[in-house]
Amino acid sequence: MIDHTHDASARSWLPSANVAGGDFPIQNLPLSVFRRPGVGEDWRGGVAIGDQVLDLAAVYYTHRLEMPVQSVMGAAARSELNALMALGRPAWRTLRHGLFELLEAGSPAQAWLAACLVPMADVEFKLPAQIGDYTDFYTSIHHARTIGTLFNMELPKNFQWVPTAYHGRASSIGISGQAFRRPKGQRLLPGQSDPQYGPCTRLDYELELGIWIGPGNSLGEPVPLDLADARIFGLCLLNDWSARDIQAWEMTPLGPFHAKNFATTISPWIVTMDALEPFRQAWTRPESDPQPLDYLDSPNHRQRGALDVQLEVRIQTQQMKDANASPETLSRTSFIHQYWSAAQMVAHHAAGGCNLRPGDLLGSGTISGPTLDQAGAMMELALAGREPVSLSSGESRSFLEDGDTVVFKGWCEREGFVRIGFGQNEGSVLPSC
Repeated sequence: MIDHTHDASARSWLPSANVAGGDFPIQNLPLSVFRRPGVGEDWRGGVAIGDQVLDLAAVYYTHRLEMPVQSVMGAAARSELNALMALGRPAWRTLRHGLFELLEAGSPAQAWLAACLVPMADVEFKLPAQIGDYTDFYTSIHHARTIGTLFNMELPKNFQWVPTAYHGRASSIGISGQAFRRPKGQRLLPGQSDPQYGPCTRLDYELELGIWIGPGNSLGEPVPLDLADARIFGLCLLNDWSARDIQAWEMTPLGPFHAKNFATTISPWIVTMDALEPFRQAWTRPESDPQPLDYLDSPNHRQRGALDVQLEVRIQTQQMKDANASPETLSRTSFIHQYWSAAQMVAHHAAGGCNLRPGDLLGSGTISGPTLDQAGAMMELALAGREPVSLSSGESRSFLEDGDTVVFKGWCEREGFVRIGFGQNEGSVLPSC
């Protein structure tokens, strides 16, 4: 699965793509949908390269490409990427190889392709696909155990047997930069016997990865685990904003409703599975733990089913903004700690007969490591408000306050390969209406 597009010595003719530590070298080539605001442009597909966006519609309409790259480029150039997602791994690889050839140092295409670049600082983004369905998983055993300890609950027995999930709300998913109003709902306040309706007082973030579905499966037909990766188009950063006080009241006996449906924020760039190939690792489960049932296990998955995606959470309070202070790091962790893999989530989602479709989005569930400094939610970091997190500004946080902005960063790095990044995912809390 490793090929010339992962070669660490490869360079682009665009200097900004060769800057050490950058998110978007030629080995990455993530996709999004963009336009320049205020000039009447249509939305179209783009690829990140250095500090520029390659306008795929502009490339397509030059008619300079040969088949089959030209055909796949047409799907990638649209205002939504669902058609590209539906084409599958061979077509995605054709596009990746074609883009790599165009952007590599020494490419004769440089003379005309430079006119198809747009500075990233000058563009805006929208959701890269029409999201038909959104499912959010719960797959970090470290997160689950910490939450259980805080509320004197044992780890649910099914957690180690099944990737649990709930069906979320696709209509309130927004792109990075999303600002949303603090949600309202029913809450049972401490010492009270009856609930009250009002603004959430325990607002939280959840650090997750978004898993974009490519080719779907027919209703009633499962997706074998070893074929599940081929159904994944790519990954993004995802913030599953959570109203903890509302959630605690409404989750008995069913799952989250008002606590989760008010906003979900995703990053604009989709890092493809081909770009992530060098960062695969063996998937392991402690021998003392229950081992997956056959449909969620295979030798191939155990050999290469895990992905080491490094992740970071930062916060910028309103006071920090007023002082022109940069966001402050709260925690760092890795997707490698997740108890269930992306492929297992896809295989289990379809195992009951559910038909996944191109452009469907899955949330990985909160990504937390084994120590508190690797926590993927404020509820863990502040131990449900018992030990507020101190900030360098002199402030503290038990939960998010109005004016707070939360920023997620993601990247992959491994010796012998070039670091690639996800960009960032930023969302801000507005006062309740």
